[in-house]
Amino acid sequence: MGFLSICLLALAMSADAFAAALVKGAALERPSWREALRTGAIFGSIEAATPVLGWALGSAAAQVITAWDHWIAFALLGVLGLLMIRAGLRGQPERPAKPARHSFWLLATTGLATSIDAMAVGVGLAFINVNIWPVAAAIGLATFAMVTAGVMLGRVLGAVAGQRAEIVGGLLLIGIGTGILVTHVYA
Repeated sequence: MGFLSICLLALAMSADAFAAALVKGAALERPSWREALRTGAIFGSIEAATPVLGWALGSAAAQVITAWDHWIAFALLGVLGLLMIRAGLRGQPERPAKPARHSFWLLATTGLATSIDAMAVGVGLAFINVNIWPVAAAIGLATFAMVTAGVMLGRVLGAVAGQRAEIVGGLLLIGIGTGILVTHVYA
């Protein structure tokens, strides 16, 4: 697998994480660079680990992973999106201020949901005998960079969307999950 192919694959695998990072940034009260870098590191680490896990599973689980990856991503992103919408629809006067940062577990769950497809890619790479380590590193680094930028751009989205940022973010997460599902079911 050539350098250009690895770079294009890394960008493709990090696109969903970028969209989710926009949502995460919009849901925070003026996210700092430190929080953006933390979010990027969590997403990037998970996104780098999942193709290695998929590659390790190899052909034994290939049919199971590729048969269910889109459903798992759809369910996780759908639940997270519905929770965000519910939080956004609660009575506005009683709502607390936006948090300064997200919990590790919320970020890890979102990162996992957006990286299920990278696991399936890892399985596919096992079949063509690709060295998974440079591919996983490229995917992790691209995701780190795109998620960090996404959180900071989400800051602008949050300012534009105002108090409805959580609803918009929830709808975006559900849209990402639905897009993954539709792409896999009708492809």
